[in-house]
Amino acid sequence: MFENALSQLEQHHLLRKPVVIESYDGPRITINGRSMLLMCSNDYLGLSQHPALREAALSAMERFGFGSGASRLVSGTSPMHEELENALATFKKAEATILFNSGYAANTGIIPALVQEGDVVFSDSLNHASIVDGCRLSRAVVRVYRHKDMNHLETLLRENGHARRKLIVTDGVFSMDGDIAPLQDIAALADRYGALLMVDDAHATGVLGKTGRGTVEHFGLEGRVPIQMGTLGKALGAFGAYVAGNKDLIDFLINRSRSYIYSTSLPPAVCAASLAALRIIDSEPGRRESLWRNRKRFVEGIESLRISIGSSETPILPLMIGGTEKAVKAGTRLRESGIFATAIRPPTVPEGTSRIRMTLMANHSDADIDRALDVLHTLREEGLFS
Repeated sequence: MFENALSQLEQHHLLRKPVVIESYDGPRITINGRSMLLMCSNDYLGLSQHPALREAALSAMERFGFGSGASRLVSGTSPMHEELENALATFKKAEATILFNSGYAANTGIIPALVQEGDVVFSDSLNHASIVDGCRLSRAVVRVYRHKDMNHLETLLRENGHARRKLIVTDGVFSMDGDIAPLQDIAALADRYGALLMVDDAHATGVLGKTGRGTVEHFGLEGRVPIQMGTLGKALGAFGAYVAGNKDLIDFLINRSRSYIYSTSLPPAVCAASLAALRIIDSEPGRRESLWRNRKRFVEGIESLRISIGSSETPILPLMIGGTEKAVKAGTRLRESGIFATAIRPPTVPEGTSRIRMTLMANHSDADIDRALDVLHTLREEGLFS
């Protein structure tokens, strides 16, 4: 059974294998002893290698050891967990937050806690897989609206006005396309039709907004989005996830979210690293400025090459290709040229939309960006991008 399934994946250029990265030095990585330029990381602010995060984690390990030993409601809550949750509440200007072990654990824990049979969830067609699976686990009726199509969303809300509870859930930044949800319009519809609103800010935390608070700050919607999820393993360079909201919401999730209740909690050292990252985001706004400056330079170069990046508005740049075989070949050629950026294929993206997903980091140099553009120019001449 497995042999046939794997053979089918290989025939359709969909077989995946993890690549071992042996070392990091900013945006330079080593694979099989060869130095390469990393162009597909979610470490947007370059914090994963920051000395302050290492020092904070080591200090916490000396105090608490490494593993937490149990779930949060048994014996797995340390002062570091409480300190991080309080810091995140301040960061998000919310009454309280709750930590989860990953963005996937958060979404598959939050959504089934909020809605069940008899309720309706409205989900963008390009939402992350963790949202899709959270919706499935909830056993609520799921209504998928066309990507960012507010007329379609309103039609579905109107048609399902009878539902006991309605939840709209959307990515803030869509992880494979780099565009931003029209959160102002979604919030207005949520108010009009009495729906709860949840935003997944995994790729917006630390990136969007004047101070990096995410999509809500970006649109000036403070107080109008009751459920804000975000991750600590992307722009913050650490690991884990959180949900911010009012105290009643957080207390409810503590008691009803299965992925929180039944998982060993994050190691205290991981929490300490996240705390250090939050301090850097506040004290070093120049990192975010560098990130956006790098995006501007790269996008100008991409446009001159006439390579499509779809509707991207963020440091996530999908270099659109189409077919899976061609995307895999482009990824291979990039790697041969010293650029590490992987091919993204179905089921991660819809059929016919395979791409190279490139991302910018704050610590990419001008020379790094120009090098990547030079390689892309060569691949464009080879016919891998059209």
